[in-house]
Amino acid sequence: MRLRVLCAASLLLVVLPAPASASPGLRQLTDLAARRVQIADKVAAAKFGTPSPIDDPVREQQILDSVAAKAPGLGLDAAGVVRFFRDQIEANKLVQRGLYARWTEQPGTRPPGRPDLGTEVRPVIDRLNTGLLSELAETRDARVRRSCDARLAVAVRLTDTRRGLDRLHSVALGESVRSACSRR
Repeated sequence: MRLRVLCAASLLLVVLPAPASASPGLRQLTDLAARRVQIADKVAAAKFGTPSPIDDPVREQQILDSVAAKAPGLGLDAAGVVRFFRDQIEANKLVQRGLYARWTEQPGTRPPGRPDLGTEVRPVIDRLNTGLLSELAETRDARVRRSCDARLAVAVRLTDTRRGLDRLHSVALGESVRSACSRR
């Protein structure tokens, strides 16, 4: 009886795949994406209560054009890179809208100051975008594997936990990397 149980357990170990784990590159990619999601707080603080809208089509197109132009030099598909960065932008706007709603409902939670978009915030976003572009190139092989979705989900969860993201930022992080995995 004991031998049969051991054989059955051994068979299960062979048949069942090992649980997914995040690769270091995907963890770095999701960490950068989380930092980009978190910088949305400063973007929102800079715009809240001003005539500046959350949607900024001119700035968004500048980012998309820039990353599309850099993609081929890194061995990346420009359309895939644009899709990934569009997700980054939409996740950022998701956070901004959520914060606007929170600050409107709970005025005491509004940030005390207004950072300058041009000198304080956009340079950080530009550096994060450069890092994300580099990580997309570094993780190219991992992102086309069948296991990418599972490994990316693990990386998102680890990053979420490590950074202590609230629900708004956690949802935005998931949205920001939803097109990271690609199939050839």
